[in-house]
Amino acid sequence: MKHIFIINPSAGKKRSTRSLVDRIQALDAPYEISFTEKAGDARQIAQAAAERGQAVRLYACGGDGTLNEVVNGAAGWDHAAVTNVPKGTGNDFLKIFGPDYRKLFYDLEALATGPQTPFDLIDCNGRLGIDVVCAGVDARIAADVHRYKDWQLVSGMGAYVLALIENVFFKGIARPMTVHMGKIRWENRPASLLCVCNGRHYGGGFMPVGEAMPDDGVLDMLLVRRVSLFTFLRLVGKYARGLYKQFPELIFDCHGREVSFSAQKPITVVVDGEIMQDTVFTVRLSEKKVNFFYPAGASYQV
Repeated sequence: MKHIFIINPSAGKKRSTRSLVDRIQALDAPYEISFTEKAGDARQIAQAAAERGQAVRLYACGGDGTLNEVVNGAAGWDHAAVTNVPKGTGNDFLKIFGPDYRKLFYDLEALATGPQTPFDLIDCNGRLGIDVVCAGVDARIAADVHRYKDWQLVSGMGAYVLALIENVFFKGIARPMTVHMGKIRWENRPASLLCVCNGRHYGGGFMPVGEAMPDDGVLDMLLVRRVSLFTFLRLVGKYARGLYKQFPELIFDCHGREVSFSAQKPITVVVDGEIMQDTVFTVRLSEKKVNFFYPAGASYQV
């Protein structure tokens, strides 16, 4: 079996790439190392490796965006398996394995020989995701964070705070959307947030559905109706801790396989940290799965 490490050199701290390469070179297994240079490279490398037809383990070395690309390149291939070496600053999907995920997934020897499990995937207008798809004020904040990061003297946290202030205090929380999920028919009414969970964590610290499982054949979906600024500030912490069942009058939940939503103006949607915009979206459980491997002893069970 070949082990292919797909490294995003721009992810993480400056010296993290050299340190990771040293770890890989000490691995007692046949390996290849590929470096990405631009968006889309990780997907192409993963797809090319899978198309060779030989058993392969693909290591997405970076953040959630790098993992998303590798998943999109390897999905549906039975002989290919994917994991995430948490080189990035944001590795939300791996948090499903508990608070020690960084230590666990940086142990390359344990990772290389660990078990694998077929994980479900989300299909969002043709783009696959393994973790969470969101649309609403949280997605708009995430999109604007990238814009503020380009400002001089603005840190990562500073960019998030600026994006939060802009979208919550100045642009308004809710937008009109039509949402069809399960028995819920939300027709062109203001909605604050819509999220679709296959994994459990996103946005650096949000866990909207703590019982979500990546291999149960179910997508866990939440729709938050329009709320006032005061209610939003009171609600957001509990939403982040997965306490949605405490607010049935504000948060509608559905556990199924598909949701569709649309609006007259383009909707900002984030798939595993990757930004999309369109006026019509269909998010469904993909027919494809991806084999995900992890160190022996690690568990994603609730």
